[in-house]
Amino acid sequence: MLVLVAPGQGSQKPGLLTPWLELPGAADRLSAWSDAIGLDLVHYGTEADAEEIRDTAVAQPLLVAASLLSAYELLGEPGQDGPPLGGVAAVAGHSVGELAAAALAGVLTPLEAMRIVHARGQAMAEAAGATETGMSAVLGGEQEAVTAHLAELGLTPANMNGAGQIVAAGTREQLAALSENRPEKARVVALKVAGAFHTEHMSPAVPAMEAAVSGVEPGDPVVPYISNLDGQAVDSGKEIVRRLVHQISAPVRWDLCMGTFEERGVTALVELCPGGTLAGLAKRALPTVERLALKSPEDLAAARDLVADHTSA
Repeated sequence: MLVLVAPGQGSQKPGLLTPWLELPGAADRLSAWSDAIGLDLVHYGTEADAEEIRDTAVAQPLLVAASLLSAYELLGEPGQDGPPLGGVAAVAGHSVGELAAAALAGVLTPLEAMRIVHARGQAMAEAAGATETGMSAVLGGEQEAVTAHLAELGLTPANMNGAGQIVAAGTREQLAALSENRPEKARVVALKVAGAFHTEHMSPAVPAMEAAVSGVEPGDPVVPYISNLDGQAVDSGKEIVRRLVHQISAPVRWDLCMGTFEERGVTALVELCPGGTLAGLAKRALPTVERLALKSPEDLAAARDLVADHTSA
């Protein structure tokens, strides 16, 4: 059984789309998405520097576009009911990656996903601008001790990523205090994000998300969709969309998602472009699961072989 996962914000890097645009039809698809949301994804995916794509309003659409582009190259062209998902037992996304997962599962069309993520990025960037906030990864330490330490500093464990990684979110002052006063046996690494996502700091962005999904008629997922909220499979498209709206101010429970992968007997995981982070977490939390990070078209052949080898019955 194979699960397809889409990465979240912070995994973007300059030039991440350059090799993909050499593939037939990729530039046309990306241009269509750019026109639909009024954002030049080709520029940001090929020419923009790290600071430009750190902007939340840019990073989020760019990441969803990269995941979808790589998924369609891996699986084939989307049909009326979404992409052909033969061999894929479940889909999931980390934070903004959930929108890519929703499109792959047929809950949203690619254009709907791009329009929603564009609104999401703008709303979350605006909410982040109200107070200087950010996020830092806490690596190592005992989970209960780390979360208690964060609470003492007024920080939120915004991403419970498993494999000994918790992402703390809060004000710059709170994060500076964390850097100076680390939990026992833990390292602290600042992340390339421009806000305290998945915390109460994002509550002002929820109404904009509600407006962005109004009028959308979601389909029910054609494969199990594993939600960040609680790691559970959600079989209602309307419930998935509701969760997408409110998840921006609620913690990401990727640890529970990986627990569900294990419970369901997943044997392989492919992380879509720009892969690396989620495959790395799986390496530590799910050591018996085969993993592949889809970073460039050079990885497609191996990814297709992995899908073929782990096709669901």
